[in-house]
Amino acid sequence: MASPPFNLRKLDHVVLRVMDLQASLGFYVGALGCTMEKEQASIGLYQVRAGDSLIDLVPIDQPLGRMGGTAPAVEGRNLDHFAIQIAPFDLDAIRAHLGVSGIEIGEVGQRYGAEGSGPSVYIRDPDGNVVELKGPPER
Repeated sequence: MASPPFNLRKLDHVVLRVMDLQASLGFYVGALGCTMEKEQASIGLYQVRAGDSLIDLVPIDQPLGRMGGTAPAVEGRNLDHFAIQIAPFDLDAIRAHLGVSGIEIGEVGQRYGAEGSGPSVYIRDPDGNVVELKGPPER
């Protein structure tokens, strides 16, 4: 297989589905020292900064959280997706490279990550986990 047309940089953010937003904020902000980064209450997305990365908290009873199905449990998933920063972000090159391996490109869009808004694309790993390839922020 050919080398990808981008370099992996680091994990950008992790999205956790949570049952109790206040308890999660108490843990991540209060106990661990994360700082509140961005709140998008209308869709149910609360982003806290953990060093260079973000942890997104998505309450299961709000719009984004409901999309993940039942609450986290032994048989339910807690991780919505994780994001890997890549550079450069050339959608045509990414699509061509992943297509060789039969990997389908999901939703493409501008999304907010640890370094600001920039392009990203969703794909799935063999186990169905969602991986976001997150391009550099647009300045």
